[in-house]
Amino acid sequence: MRAWVNGQLLKTPGAPVISVLDHGMIVGDGVFETVAVNHGEPFALTRHLDRLVRSAKGLGIGDPDLDAVREGIAATMEGQEIPFGRIRITVTSGPGPLGSPRGHNGLTTTVITEPCPKPPPTSAFVTVPWPRNERGALAGLKTTSYAENAKMVEYALARDASEAVMPNTQGLLCEGTGSNVFYVQDDTLITPTLDSGCLAGVTRALVLQWCADELDVVERDAPIEVLAEADEVMLVGTTREVQAIAQVDDRELPAPGPVTRKVQEIWERESVKAVDP
Repeated sequence: MRAWVNGQLLKTPGAPVISVLDHGMIVGDGVFETVAVNHGEPFALTRHLDRLVRSAKGLGIGDPDLDAVREGIAATMEGQEIPFGRIRITVTSGPGPLGSPRGHNGLTTTVITEPCPKPPPTSAFVTVPWPRNERGALAGLKTTSYAENAKMVEYALARDASEAVMPNTQGLLCEGTGSNVFYVQDDTLITPTLDSGCLAGVTRALVLQWCADELDVVERDAPIEVLAEADEVMLVGTTREVQAIAQVDDRELPAPGPVTRKVQEIWERESVKAVDP
């Protein structure tokens, strides 16, 4: 693991370099991206940086310095052998007063790069009783205010699942804490619309784009109970890529089913054509 903060490559990743008054710590006032590393190269970096900017603007903290972010990525990747890994880019509103009002001391930008194992090809998730607020101030933004998600993931882990999937306030299927959900009904590949409050996932967008010519793919909102009727279910995300789901709550499913297998084949074929699609 290597870490970079505001232009400084740290000799020790855990070195104390961020102010105790940084609003990323005080109130979770920041945005982030996780970028996959495949064969030593960041994947779909431009899409991730575009979303980082959208999230920062949506949160109102200003424009991240993308040249500095790229510098941090290069510095943290140099000298590391990373067949598969992840890059965590975090931008906070910077040091400020105690409490919610922001300071005016400039953004804090952090980049951390590390090798990591690939998630397994199949997994399980549970649905949770807490909704995502699709009308909230942070809806659709990838912010560091993740305590809610952390609680949900712990709920899932305690039930031998790797992810928690939630409805929105209308009871419609929304998303996982760090993933988007796709499911299959009558050979149609379906995922919730962005109006559901789910994050506009980079992997989600690529699956929709790459599968459109070979599968019947739709964005459609439905009650979360649709998962009890789905023929197949999958999670997609930066490091999960396309992961078959073998169990939803107490319900077992084929994993991978035929449509999921086709989506995985399309992903494997298309993702190697360009490192920054």
